[in-house]
Amino acid sequence: MTVAPPSEPNLSEASPIDSSTVPSKRPTVAIIAALAVGAIIGGASGAGIALVTSAGRTAGPEASDPAAITVNDPADATQITAVAAEASPSVVTISVSSANAGGTGSGIVLNADGEILTNTHVVTLDGQIADAKLQVETNTGRLYDATVVGTDPVTDLAVIKIDPSAKLRPATFADSSKLNVGDTAIAIGAPLGLAGTVTTGIVSALNRSITIASSEVPKQTSDTPPSSPSPFDFWNFDLPGGQQRKAPSSTISLSVLQTDAAINPGNSGGALLNSDGEVIGVNVAIATANNSTEQSGSIGVGFAIPSNLAKRIAKEIQENGKATHGLLGATVSDVGDSGDQSHSTVVGASIVEIASGGAADRAGLKVGDVITKLNGIPITGKTDITAQVRSLPAGATVTITYVRGGSATTTKVTLGALK
Repeated sequence: MTVAPPSEPNLSEASPIDSSTVPSKRPTVAIIAALAVGAIIGGASGAGIALVTSAGRTAGPEASDPAAITVNDPADATQITAVAAEASPSVVTISVSSANAGGTGSGIVLNADGEILTNTHVVTLDGQIADAKLQVETNTGRLYDATVVGTDPVTDLAVIKIDPSAKLRPATFADSSKLNVGDTAIAIGAPLGLAGTVTTGIVSALNRSITIASSEVPKQTSDTPPSSPSPFDFWNFDLPGGQQRKAPSSTISLSVLQTDAAINPGNSGGALLNSDGEVIGVNVAIATANNSTEQSGSIGVGFAIPSNLAKRIAKEIQENGKATHGLLGATVSDVGDSGDQSHSTVVGASIVEIASGGAADRAGLKVGDVITKLNGIPITGKTDITAQVRSLPAGATVTITYVRGGSATTTKVTLGALK
């Protein structure tokens, strides 16, 4: 995990460890951003989005209350029905387009004045479009032009803004630290452009770490070498004429919730809710059983950014236009990847290099230490530690458990700032 400051080229983010030569210990599945793709040619969109250019103007039957939840038999309504009816007004469909590409995703209403939380890969079509045209469709069928308040490629979150003609209903966010495996999970979004779709399942796992490709990550973001190939890929967008977008050259590691609620392309940026209708996560990616770039649907393994992280990032973007992230100041690898077998029976992230004066150095961590926990969360390798550190703000103080010489020790580390 390279976290040295840019002023020290010998410890740059792009250097030390090439994990491409080391067999992965994780199952080989592809993770794609759940973004529906529709080619846009001559102004016509592929995902059934109404053709509208003026903010707030509806167009035809497509915009006639497409996502409203009708309760036909209140006496037989379930908790899922109640959550869908309550939360659907807080979830919107986002249409993204340029002259030669486009797609749809979802978003979550942050406040009545029109700020909306979504994924960075939604508003930029996975880094393909820097200044895309954004249009938001509410669950009442109103259409609004939107602008970007700010993006955070490190966590794949973004805030956009519309000027609504009527107050929107903000979503309520839950405390994701109180979630349990087995809790109800309800996804609302626009899979394949189908606004207001509701699916249900459970929280399958907590503190899951995934690595996904990104073409928008700043040059010095990853604690693991950005040149190392990842088994997890973002959705690749096909351009008209058969041209393919340039393959992403870097990766991001995310700390996520796992759910078996059906999440499909187009759900990205939408809400994952608990049984009280509160947001517990922002849907971000799905797993597929192979590395195919062909469009794939849910296999019951979906991922969402936890609500506590989403709230922090959204607030920082709203206030500053960007978010901060922690920096450990060390390069790490999976145990055994560096060739050192002295800790071969320990599961964790092995420190192979320390940035002088960085957070790890100041805390007394040394090369050869194996990090096994961060704030009590088990660390099984470099992806876990990268995801956990990046999920925290710059300057946060964390408790790290590590193994040195066969003995476990705990220390406090004040994280640096990712630049």
